Amino acid sequence: MSVPCPGPRVSRRRMIQAGAASYLGLNLTQLLKADETRARPAPADACIIVFLNGGPSHLDMWDPKPDAPAEVRGEFRPIPTSVPGVQFGEHLPKLARHMHRCTLIRSVHHGVNNAHAAAVYCQLTGHDRGEIGGGARPDDYPAIGSVVGVRRPPATSVPAHVLLPFITKEGAGGPPQPGYFAGILGKPRDPYVVLEDPSAADFALPELTLGPDVDPARFDARRALAARLAGFAPADRSLAELDATRARAFDLLTAPALRDAVRIDREPPAVRDRYGRNIYGQSVLLARRLVEAGTRVVCVSWAPDANATWDTHSNNFTKLKNELLPQFDAAASSLLGDLTDRGMLGRTLVAFMGDFGRTPKINTQGAGRDHWNFCYSLMLAGGGVRAGYVHGASDRIGGRPGRNPVSAADVVATMYDCLGVPPDLELRDRLDRPITLLPWGAPIREVVG
Repeated sequence: MSVPCPGPRVSRRRMIQAGAASYLGLNLTQLLKADETRARPAPADACIIVFLNGGPSHLDMWDPKPDAPAEVRGEFRPIPTSVPGVQFGEHLPKLARHMHRCTLIRSVHHGVNNAHAAAVYCQLTGHDRGEIGGGARPDDYPAIGSVVGVRRPPATSVPAHVLLPFITKEGAGGPPQPGYFAGILGKPRDPYVVLEDPSAADFALPELTLGPDVDPARFDARRALAARLAGFAPADRSLAELDATRARAFDLLTAPALRDAVRIDREPPAVRDRYGRNIYGQSVLLARRLVEAGTRVVCVSWAPDANATWDTHSNNFTKLKNELLPQFDAAASSLLGDLTDRGMLGRTLVAFMGDFGRTPKINTQGAGRDHWNFCYSLMLAGGGVRAGYVHGASDRIGGRPGRNPVSAADVVATMYDCLGVPPDLELRDRLDRPITLLPWGAPIREVVG
């Protein structure tokens, strides 16, 4: 006797997806939940994160304090933006003209003030583990791009998640910082990493080209053999991950969309000039090209190591004025302008942020600002984010939230919300234990609508 089965009918295709998702850290319940919520489409299809690694100075960028004492307000003058009453620091004139497209959050905080690694991890995943530093670990919570890649795979043969132009170290020669990788989702969900300099005249990705001793027929034979070997379903998860990684490598070698996307030399010279002929400006331009080709999340990490760029403990004003802010201003403004002109901003979430801010008071050891996690600023745009809006405020010296404080977890939850991922999504670790993606923090409703 047949017994009616309650609930949604699960197709063979969904069962196959469920098997793959289980391996990658999701369960069938969550897949079915995704089907149930599909009627409410996500505002954003893709995300570009420009991560100012080291801690950008909020007071000298987008939360100036012109009425504060000299030791707080610093050397830079405020300038108006395209939103009346909202001011930036004087060395962001191009970005200031795009403020009407953005949400500026001036009241972010978290619990990490010393270890860059832990602060980066907190801002990129929403998990605040205090001052526990160290490098990336397999039991880390996953990067946003890794989660989105599982939940919303690309429609084209491109990597779901790309990191460039560095695997940022926790100090020169130190371990890779956490927050950029797949963690509990396994190595196959790590980002595709571009370590070559896109501003170089000979920029290319040799891994996308068959070797001189491998013709197409030989390549197809190797791929077929690998597929047959993978069919033996290894019980060891590390071997299964190796098979998945090998399969991804084969896919990339036959991905014309990716090969075309990285041909940054096809951009008009005037466009490349506008972004800035440096590794960061061209990385941001490459991020736009990758998203245009179908990549879901691209993260540009603006430092080879945590102390190399935005960690301005000394010479804060000289370094910002002569190097960091002109480069960032050119790249960020060009990205927003390009996405707008191409009709992409509405479906692309853009995030400009760092691991924390800098101290309100200028130090006496070289006119720098030190780490400051108690209140800092970041900027979002596109992808369902409210335009021309400032959320929260710092106090009169930029030291503490004065209105509408939000946590780093709230920001990450907001980004997930825009990208169609519920922050309470249930993941599974390597021991098949249930883990909530983001058990704290909530989307900032004033920001997303």
